[in-house]
Amino acid sequence: MSLPLLPTWQDIHSRLPIIFPEGSANRDHSIWEISARTIFVMLYAGAVEGAEIWIRPDQVTRMTTEQAEQTSDDARLEWAKASIRPSKADVPGRWYAVNTRESIRDDTIRYALIQNGAVIERPGLSTTSPAGRYALQAEFAELLAPDLDEATFIAKAAAWRAKHLNAGALARIAIVRKGAAGGGEYELVTFPNGETRRMTTGPSADISKAVIEVFAPKFLQKPGVIALSESGNKVVARDDELAKAIGLTIPADKSLPDIVLVDLGPAHPLLVFIEVVHSDGPVNDARKAALLQIAEGAGFPPQHVAFVTAYLDRAGQPFRRTVSGLAWGSYAWFASEPDSLIAFSGKPLQIEGG
Repeated sequence: MSLPLLPTWQDIHSRLPIIFPEGSANRDHSIWEISARTIFVMLYAGAVEGAEIWIRPDQVTRMTTEQAEQTSDDARLEWAKASIRPSKADVPGRWYAVNTRESIRDDTIRYALIQNGAVIERPGLSTTSPAGRYALQAEFAELLAPDLDEATFIAKAAAWRAKHLNAGALARIAIVRKGAAGGGEYELVTFPNGETRRMTTGPSADISKAVIEVFAPKFLQKPGVIALSESGNKVVARDDELAKAIGLTIPADKSLPDIVLVDLGPAHPLLVFIEVVHSDGPVNDARKAALLQIAEGAGFPPQHVAFVTAYLDRAGQPFRRTVSGLAWGSYAWFASEPDSLIAFSGKPLQIEGG
């Protein structure tokens, strides 16, 4: 049988960030070195959709650099047959320790490459079967052909994403890309009452725009914007009349967060303080305490105040860098996944039926 052309694992590694751009689900585990080596082993063994050859995660651990350099079809097929057989024999120079196979199976294959459509699972195989289980999706494997020039590869990668990633994944990638690219001199933001404001363009402005145009109408009954600021504490808009109507005094020192919303729908209005995080500045415990003082001074008890930290994407560095400091009793919201909130609950776990 004829095996697919074989790139180096380093070449695969260089292509993965283009195939899975910012915003892709579990992107870190889709593009890291382990993923590149796992994909290399599948190609090396010929485990590609339609060939009826499948690998086990422990075969990735048994690959060696010396073996990877033996690229004839005979050497590859011989290794594939030998490595699929269960063995406790030591493998000098193996890429990974024996006990990493579960991590390769779960973190890299199941929850990254399969989720993103790059790997398929053998149908009808019992969970306890020792047979090979995983192979590359055929059109994904074509993206890794070593004879592709850069322009052709980029075009084929875009076509593959459009065909094989679901609508939600594609939307998330598009939102994250837009936030990273920016463009233009200013961002036009439309408030719930139909008014518009200009903000200096950039990632923070993209998140602020999403908060006001998407988050506010989605999670609030009758939203209003009390204050909107941008980087450097420049006030873009403030509604002193609305603030006065609900008894809120906006401090002259601009100590309010990036966005202050109010929900006028409930009998008692809900005050929502939002910090926009592109680099730093989440709602931590100290910030929450300071904002609570402002709210309580306006007659808002804690149960009528909400705290939200808004990010571009859950997989991005800003969230991962600041998540450990988010205050209990606050929320995290992501422009790339606008339908959901992460709640950092400070209340005891309640289990129904207990």
